[in-house]
Amino acid sequence: MARRGPTSPATVADIHAAATAMPHVTVYPGTESRPVYQVGGKSFVFFRTPRPDAVDPETGERFDDVVVIWVPSEADKQALVQDLSNPLFTTKHFDGHLSVLLRTSRVGEVSRQEVTELIQDAWLSRASRRRAQIWLAENGLTDDASG
Repeated sequence: MARRGPTSPATVADIHAAATAMPHVTVYPGTESRPVYQVGGKSFVFFRTPRPDAVDPETGERFDDVVVIWVPSEADKQALVQDLSNPLFTTKHFDGHLSVLLRTSRVGEVSRQEVTELIQDAWLSRASRRRAQIWLAENGLTDDASG
């Protein structure tokens, strides 16, 4: 079997793997069927139950495969949802909320690397400053916010 590389289409398993690979991650108790991944008690990725704000425009049926992923800023959110080349979106319910939505049925439209980076950014946006700095240093990255 060929090994999947970073440019391979992402899968739902890649979302779970990226979330659990980050340090200090817990799954909010009782959410195992639709995990809510947290760091320091703050959610950064969660698999949402069907809600009235995310529906199929043709049938009106609620999407049952929406993942909420935190983003660092409103500017990041807008850049992601306005890029028509990717499947990330938002709804009025999430106006003012630093997150984007992704249907698991469309996760293969982004690469494994892109999903991993999106989840890492989500974790960084919710982790304590100290935890974020340690992770960045361990991975040879810089904290752009500190200059």
